[in-house]
Amino acid sequence: MLKIMLIVIGLSIILAGCAVGPDYKRPSITTPAQFKEGWVQTGPLPVPDAWWSVFNDKTLNDLEPRVASANQSLIASYHAYLQATALTDAARAAEFPTVGVAVASSRTSSGSGNVIGAGQNITISGKSAAFSASWVPDFWGKVRRQVESDIASSAASLDTLRAAQLSLQSTLAQDYFQIRQLDSQTQLAQKTVTAYEKFLAMTQNRYVAGVATQADVALAQSQLATARVQQVSFGVQRAQLEHAIAVTIGEAPSDFSLPAVSDMPEPHAIPVGLPSQLLLRRPDLQAAERQVAAANALIGVAESAYFPALTLSGQRGWRSTTFTNLVSAPNLFWSMGPSLAATLFDGGARSAQIAQSREGYQMAVAQYRQLGLQALQQVEDQLVASATLADEADLQQQAVAAAERSLRLTTDQYKAGIVPYLNVVTAQTAAYTTHNAALLISGQRLTAGVALIQALGGGWGDDIRPALGVDVTAPKPD
Repeated sequence: MLKIMLIVIGLSIILAGCAVGPDYKRPSITTPAQFKEGWVQTGPLPVPDAWWSVFNDKTLNDLEPRVASANQSLIASYHAYLQATALTDAARAAEFPTVGVAVASSRTSSGSGNVIGAGQNITISGKSAAFSASWVPDFWGKVRRQVESDIASSAASLDTLRAAQLSLQSTLAQDYFQIRQLDSQTQLAQKTVTAYEKFLAMTQNRYVAGVATQADVALAQSQLATARVQQVSFGVQRAQLEHAIAVTIGEAPSDFSLPAVSDMPEPHAIPVGLPSQLLLRRPDLQAAERQVAAANALIGVAESAYFPALTLSGQRGWRSTTFTNLVSAPNLFWSMGPSLAATLFDGGARSAQIAQSREGYQMAVAQYRQLGLQALQQVEDQLVASATLADEADLQQQAVAAAERSLRLTTDQYKAGIVPYLNVVTAQTAAYTTHNAALLISGQRLTAGVALIQALGGGWGDDIRPALGVDVTAPKPD
């Protein structure tokens, strides 16, 4: 018997490198040589891990790291990754023997039946202590394929964590830039209110002097009230964005505030690199590719069901009617032997499971390739948005200059009594509208820059510092 088990162990070692099912190959994704809407940088991408630092904003630089250490959604994703890692360890444990120990005590009673002395009971006591071991050699690679699948799923969970971190950090940056835009708009509205108050006072004086009409005064009052309403509306939007940032960095809105800053950061050109780099830089693409690997390994798990399972088991212990001298040579017993089990007929269940696994793999491949196309689209969309907004900003500055010149000329003409007050209102409205539009474009350029960085995959590497402020490294296959 021992000879048979040694032979089995030797075969297990020989077959350790064999596993049924297809070996994994990364699916191909066709990528263009360069992006359609942007210039190409062929060298390494200079965007650092702290990608937000390219905007040179101290407040943003202070806020962003707090996402990784305190955001509760990110912490949940982090624990989902740890859960996937534990699942991998559980699957790997099936590669090793199981060893156990058992101590038992029992008393069995039975009646004497139809013999003389019926009604008497016979009581038998039993005591035992035994060690047992069992092992299922992984001849066909079922366990190894399951471990391979779980490792890939664990890596996908880590990449999902990275994608969640990038998404939250991008959302924070965009909310922050919208607040800065609203601060600038509020300052513009305040300047406009101040200017309208002066015009109202001037118009009232002209009315008293008999130069202006009562209609001019009413128009100036209406214009001033409208400007004040606009100024208040900015405060509502700002407060809501401030609340959103507080939750993103793991704080209660009542405990967080951002001081108003009227100056907006300058937009920066974002290096885009080559389209092929997206496959390696975007965490969501990496997660999808790892899901393909996990699905491929499950095909081997399903195919292994066609082969018999060999179990090696053994037991050694002592058995007696009392605990006294239980551990002694006369009470010793042992057993050892292999068992082979195979399914002869299952109504097509195994073939259906294999078909399900293969279709699951094909679905994962299609999803991976579709996500790759969407990633290319997102980059192209943000490139054209950034380029168009830059052109809009230049043209809008020309409109601002023209509106200011028109307002100066119209104001002088009104003071000289050449044009009615309606002309001044029209010029003032045009000046405010063009200034406000310029601020909107500046804010859109900043948020588009953040969206472009997110579409490019941010600035992450093999080692990152995600939730809870700990280092996480992607698991490596055996």
